Amino acid sequence: MIKNLLMICCMLLSKVAFSQMNGDYNYTIAVRGFSMMQMPKILSQKNADRFTDVALNGFIVKFNDNQFSYRLNGTYLKKNIQLVNDCPTCQEAKGKLTDYSFKIGFEKNLNFSIIQPYAGLDIGFRYNKFDGTLSSRNDLFLSKSADVLAPTVVEASKAGFVAAPVIGIKINPIPQISIFAESSMDFFNSYERQETVLQDANNTKTFNKYTKTEFLLNPVSIGIQFHLGINR
Repeated sequence: MIKNLLMICCMLLSKVAFSQMNGDYNYTIAVRGFSMMQMPKILSQKNADRFTDVALNGFIVKFNDNQFSYRLNGTYLKKNIQLVNDCPTCQEAKGKLTDYSFKIGFEKNLNFSIIQPYAGLDIGFRYNKFDGTLSSRNDLFLSKSADVLAPTVVEASKAGFVAAPVIGIKINPIPQISIFAESSMDFFNSYERQETVLQDANNTKTFNKYTKTEFLLNPVSIGIQFHLGINR
C-alpha cells in the first residue's frame, strides 16, 4: 500500500513539474527589450571597454525539445556615435555605427521549475562598420597647418566569426510567456578594413587591413518570450 502511494505521489510531482516547463511548446519567439553590449573597437578608440545601451535590438527563435532549445538569434544596431581616437588630445571621430549579427546555437534548461536557469552556446557571423570623419583635437598642431582643419573621411569595418557562451534565467508567470535575462561573451575573430581620405589638395587615400580577435562582454539582455505550438 505504502509503495503504491509513493508511486502515485511521484507521478503527480512529475506531472506538475513537467507542466511548468516551457518545453511543452514546440516554438518560442523572443524579443530583446533592453541590452548592454560591448562594441568592437573602432580604429584606435580609447575606452573601448565601455558598454552601449540599446533597446529593441534583437530577436530569438527557438525550437524546443524538452530541456533543450535550438536557437536562431539576430541583433541589429545603427546609431550616431562620437569617440576619442588614440588619446584625448589626438583625434575625435564622429559618424554612424552599424552592427549586426546572426547566430545559431542551443540552450539547456537546468531545472523544471517556474524559475529556470539555463546555459548555452551561439555561433555565427558578425559585421561592424563605422562611417564618419576624424578631426584633430591638438590645438598646437591645428595652429601650424591649415590643411588639417578639414576632417579626414574614414571608413572602418570588421566582419567575421563569432562564438558566444550564454548563461541566463527565465521566469514563467504563465505557461505561454516567459521573462528572460541573459549574459554572454562574444569571441569575435574578424577581418578588418580601414580606409581614410585626407581632405587635402590631392585627396590622399590610405588603406589598411588586419586580422583581429576580441572578447566582447554583453553583461545583460532582458526580454520577453512567447511560447507557441503546444505538444499533444
